[in-house]
Amino acid sequence: MTTILAIETSCDETAVAIVKKRQVLSSIVTSQIATHRRYGGVVPEVASRQHLELTNEAIERAFEESGLTWADIDGIAATCAPGLVGALLVGLTAAKTLALVRQKPFLGVHHLEGHIYASYLTDPNLEPPFLCLLVSGGHTSLIHVKACGVYETLGQTRDDAAGEAFDKVARLLGLGYPGGPEIDRVARAGNAFAFPLPEGKVKLPNGGFHPYDSSFSGLKTAVLRLVQTLKADSEELPVADLAASFQDTVARALTKRAIQCAIDINLSTLVIGGGVAANSSLRQYLQDAATEHQLNVLLPPLKYCTDNAATIGCAASEHLSRGRISPMTLGVQSRMPVSEALSLYTA
Repeated sequence: MTTILAIETSCDETAVAIVKKRQVLSSIVTSQIATHRRYGGVVPEVASRQHLELTNEAIERAFEESGLTWADIDGIAATCAPGLVGALLVGLTAAKTLALVRQKPFLGVHHLEGHIYASYLTDPNLEPPFLCLLVSGGHTSLIHVKACGVYETLGQTRDDAAGEAFDKVARLLGLGYPGGPEIDRVARAGNAFAFPLPEGKVKLPNGGFHPYDSSFSGLKTAVLRLVQTLKADSEELPVADLAASFQDTVARALTKRAIQCAIDINLSTLVIGGGVAANSSLRQYLQDAATEHQLNVLLPPLKYCTDNAATIGCAASEHLSRGRISPMTLGVQSRMPVSEALSLYTA
């Protein structure tokens, strides 16, 4: 069984984990949310600097928590794409250096593949094919997982990702950063049916609608206009109802597309990954719809929804067990489709 030391620094979490195939032996995540909250979003240069300060300590803590030594490590992995270039470089450089010094195989892992592998940690017996609904701050995709490293994107957002829409609407409502958890918290006291909002269908040239693609720009604008109208009428802004209505609309739209896609391509298992996978309404809608349509749905623990190194290590372990390693010349990329994940390896 392959044991991986994994490093994740693609955005604003400095994370290190040690994973033995699908078993997490240690997982260290240091969040930078408190640092970036004052700016209302992630500042790339600040994120990179904090990764530099925190990575070595996180590696030491990962070994302490696992009880392992370098002799127990079979490979070293790091997220290499997509993400913030400066942030990615910190983790990738650390992983390459350790691989050279310790004479271990090096693996560069696609960030979105890590989100997919959250479900492998949820169910150790999970095997492809299955459908993954991947929803985060930068991505909203329906991915057909055909095999390890073999992915086909069947649907995606045409504008704002779901997590991005949550952040923008949270700002409109005067809530804090990050927006997803804040809206989820406030929405619990609200009426999800108080304000009907558009689900954001994507039109096709023939006049129909794309069954799997999403659009959240119109929904965001609808909330903006609603807030402006309510303020113009001198009404006290019903933040809880607005948050609940917005959240419910997003959850319903994502669930409809995911369930329909799974049925259309005859897949019985649906998994979810990414930061928005922690949203309580989305998780409930998916569970209810899966039960109704007799599908198996896997919802990862909340700690594996946000960025972490455990899921990166799990993916790397699967690749290394198949004899795949990455070249030391591998660089970082701010953008890369998950369908190109296999291009990161030489074997």
